[in-house]
Amino acid sequence: MSLYYRAIPSCDPARSADAVPLAGGWCWFDRVEILSRDGPAESVPAGEIPPESLERLTAEPSAMGPLSLDRPRLMGILNTTPDSFSDGARFSAFDDAVAHATEMVADGADLIDIGGESTRPGAAEVPVDEEIARTAPVIAALSAAGDTLISLDTRKAAVAEAGLAAGAGVINDVAGLRFDPRLADVAAASGKPLILMHSIETPDTMQGAADTAYSDVLLDVFDGLAEAIATAERAGVARAKIIVDPGIGFGKTEAQNLALIARLSLFHSLGCPILLGVSRKGFIGRISGEAQADRRGPGSAAIGLWALSQGVQILRVHDIALHKQAIDLWRAANAAG
Repeated sequence: MSLYYRAIPSCDPARSADAVPLAGGWCWFDRVEILSRDGPAESVPAGEIPPESLERLTAEPSAMGPLSLDRPRLMGILNTTPDSFSDGARFSAFDDAVAHATEMVADGADLIDIGGESTRPGAAEVPVDEEIARTAPVIAALSAAGDTLISLDTRKAAVAEAGLAAGAGVINDVAGLRFDPRLADVAAASGKPLILMHSIETPDTMQGAADTAYSDVLLDVFDGLAEAIATAERAGVARAKIIVDPGIGFGKTEAQNLALIARLSLFHSLGCPILLGVSRKGFIGRISGEAQADRRGPGSAAIGLWALSQGVQILRVHDIALHKQAIDLWRAANAAG
């Protein structure tokens, strides 16, 4: 029987004598929830789980390129596509894309994630040459203009190669190496950090009823990410270079998204930093009653602060200034304890 160990995190100033740090960060825990597919969950003292499992839960993560992960980091979203769900074609033109990235950095973004292919539900695949034409020039311009870390959001090895050559410092694969296996080789050869997101099928098919059928969404996503990590390691990517993303909204129902969000700290058991991308997504609109995507910033930040309380290190967001203000106050309140 496989067991899964989820730290039960706290940021409370009244830290227990038996507490240990969660992922070397701002949260602590003294109890662990043990999950399995064959029986009910149980809570035990942290010291009662296997030492190797406790080590993964407590180990401080490696830096993400030049960025340490000892505090929450904001990844700014830059879609250079004509069909993004959140901002349409606002930044598909080169000058507009560069200007928006510069604005996000000024607002407090720690890195910029540039994508040239929409991954919203129902989106069609973009040809490689077109995706490169949308992303590589913007990456090159931003790299030449400053030292901001650039992440390239792509499923394709050839696009990643072009982006790395233009100056990208991170590869963000929303397919978790399931779309183009050669992407693992590209990441390994580059030595750059690799983000592996959990998803099923492709954007044009991932929200079908059969594609959201999990036996246990939390454990299935965990196992899927563990498999993606193993694939990357076989190709030569060091685990210290890998970041995981549970893929909220990618082949998941609203209830499944919330089940993942409620127990995000489970993913620390993979021994990798966690990135969460919920910004402006449909479930936030349905729960809050906000139909307009670009008005879902407050709801996005609310989920973001919950994620920080689960020890999540990176938030991928549209509204940088709003999130930075929320995080600054959250950190100040925690430090005051």
